[in-house]
Amino acid sequence: MSDSPSDPEDSVREAVERSRSGAPAVGEVLRDRFSADEVFQRVVAAADEEVTSGSRELFFSAVAAGFAITITFLLYVSMSAASDNAVVGTLLYPLGFIYIIIGGYQLYTENTLPPVALTLERLASLPTLFRHWGIVLAGNFLGGAMGAISLVYGGIFEPESQVKAIEIASKGFATDWWSLFFKAVFAGLIVAGVVWVGFAAGDTVSRLLVVYLAFLAIPNGNLFHVVVSFTEVIYLVLTPAADYSLLAGLTGFVLPVLLGNTLGGVVLVTVVNYFQTSERRLEDARFEGADRRLTIPEWTFGRFAGRGYVPVLDSVEATLVGEDRYRVMVPITNPRTDTELVELAANVASQQENATVHVVHVVQAPERVSLVSGGNIERIEAESSKRMRDIYALGEQCDVDITVTSLATHHAFGEVFDMARRTRPDLVMMEWGGDQLWNAARAEKPLDELTNQLPCDFAVFKDRGLDASEFLVSTAGGPDSELSAEIAAALRDAIGASIRLLHVVDSPADREAGEAFLDRWAVDNGLPDAERIVDDSGDVEAAIEREAADATLLAIGATERGLLSRLATNSLHLDVVNHVDCSVLLAERPSSRSLRSRLFGKGRRETESATVDD
Repeated sequence: MSDSPSDPEDSVREAVERSRSGAPAVGEVLRDRFSADEVFQRVVAAADEEVTSGSRELFFSAVAAGFAITITFLLYVSMSAASDNAVVGTLLYPLGFIYIIIGGYQLYTENTLPPVALTLERLASLPTLFRHWGIVLAGNFLGGAMGAISLVYGGIFEPESQVKAIEIASKGFATDWWSLFFKAVFAGLIVAGVVWVGFAAGDTVSRLLVVYLAFLAIPNGNLFHVVVSFTEVIYLVLTPAADYSLLAGLTGFVLPVLLGNTLGGVVLVTVVNYFQTSERRLEDARFEGADRRLTIPEWTFGRFAGRGYVPVLDSVEATLVGEDRYRVMVPITNPRTDTELVELAANVASQQENATVHVVHVVQAPERVSLVSGGNIERIEAESSKRMRDIYALGEQCDVDITVTSLATHHAFGEVFDMARRTRPDLVMMEWGGDQLWNAARAEKPLDELTNQLPCDFAVFKDRGLDASEFLVSTAGGPDSELSAEIAAALRDAIGASIRLLHVVDSPADREAGEAFLDRWAVDNGLPDAERIVDDSGDVEAAIEREAADATLLAIGATERGLLSRLATNSLHLDVVNHVDCSVLLAERPSSRSLRSRLFGKGRRETESATVDD
C-alpha cells in the first residue's frame, strides 16, 4: 500500500471508518472532558489569582463563607428535629457549601487544593501558603462565630431544635481525639475532591450535583468539617443549657479536625492529582532558558505569591525566550503617549548586534473583573492591540525588530518584574511617574522582593521630554554607572548624542586623583571622546544640578540600595532628581549580595560607589 496521503485505498478506508454523521474514525473519541493535565493547569491558574488577591478581599470573602456555614448547621438541626429519619435530616446539609463554592467564597478546606498546587509547582512560597491559609481560616472562624451568636441569641431555634442542636454539636466532644482526626482526614479528601472535580466539570449543573452529593457524605459518614465544628463549639459554649469549655472545644474538637482536614486535602493533591500529571505538565511548562519557578530559598523563606501561571509561556514569550538576541523590554501603559520611550529603547537596541525590542502594554484591570473567565482578558488585549500602529512604525524607523505583547492584569507593577523573570531580557526600560503602574505598586507584592532581586538591568526614566541629545552622566564608579555609560554610548552612536561625564571629589586636593579616575573610567566604558568634568566642591547634588542646567538627559547610577522600591514609595532621597529641568535616567544593575552582607553590612554597591546618601 502506498504511503502517499492521496492514495485511493486510504481514502476508501477513511470513508468506511467514518459514519455519515461525521463521527471520528474507529478507535477515536470526541473529547467531552478535560484531561488531568488540563484540570491541574486550571486549578493552578485560578490559585494564582486567588493568592495574589488583596488580604482584605480574601478575609471578608472568608467571613462570608464562615457565616454561610451557619446555614448548614441551621438546616441540619432543623431537618433532624423535624424527622426521625437520620438521612432525611441531612438532605439540606450541603446548602451552605453550595452557596460558598458556587458563589466563589473562600472556605479553608476548599483552599487546601489550589494554593497547595501552586506551592508544589514552586510558583508560590511556603510562607505565602501559610499566610493564605491563616487569613482564610481566621475569616471562616469569625464568620462561623457570628453565625453561632445569631443562632444562640436570635431566637431562631424552636425548643426541640435547640435540644437537637446541642445533641448534634456535642458529638465531637464525645469522640476521642484520634477518631476525630481520621474522620476529618476523609472529610478533607472529599472537599479537595470536590474542588478538583469542580474544575473538571464543564457546566454549573454538574458542579452543583457534585457539591451536593459530596457534602451529603459528611453527615451521613459521621465525618467532621473544621468550620462547621468551630461553629458548633461556639454554639455550645454560648448556650446556657449546655456546659462546655471553649478551651476544651478548641483543643479536643476543633484542632484534630483542622489537622485532619488539612492532611486529607493535601494528600489528595500530592498523591492523587499532582503526581499523576507531573511528567507531561512539567515538560509543557519549561522552555529553554525560562525559569518559571522560585528558587529553594525563595520557596522556603520568601513571600512571593505566584507568577501569573499560564501555565506555559504564551506563544510570544516562548519565541522571545528561544531567541539568542539582545533584547530590551519596554513596559508601557499608554501606546499614544509612551512612544518616546519606545523610540529611545529602539535606538539603544539598534546599536547591539541582532537586537529586538519587546514592548509590553500593561493594562491595569479592575479587581472586580475576572481574568480567568468570560473572555475578559481576550477582549482587553484585543482592544489594546488596535492601538499599536505607531509602535510598530518605530521599529521600521530605527531598523530594529519590535514585538508587542498586550497584558491585562490586576497587578500591573508586579507583572513587569514577573515577565522580566520569565523572559529574561537584557535590559528593561520604563518610565517613572504618577501613572497607574507606579500608583499600583504600593498595593501589590512586597516591593523589596520585587525590586531587590532584579532579573536584569533596569533603566528608569523620569520623563521631561526624553531628549537625549545632551547627555550628562554622573559617575562615582560601580556597576550602575557602567549601565548608564552603555546606554549613553548606544545613544551617541544611534542619534549622535553629545556626552559629558561628571565626577565629584571632596576637595581641590583630590582633583588630580579624580581626573585620573574619570579618564580611566571613560576609556573602560567606551566613552574616550566624552567631555570630562571634575567638580571639587564635595557637594554632589549641587554639582549635578549646576552641570545639568545645559543637559537634556541626566544619568545617575543607583547609589541607594533598593532604588526601584524607593521610587515606588516616594522615599528616594535624591532631591536633585526633582530640582533639575531635564529628563533623568536612574540605572540599576542586579546585585549579588551575600547573605552576610544582607544581614550585617553593606553590599558591593555601597562599598564600590560614592553615594548620595539618605
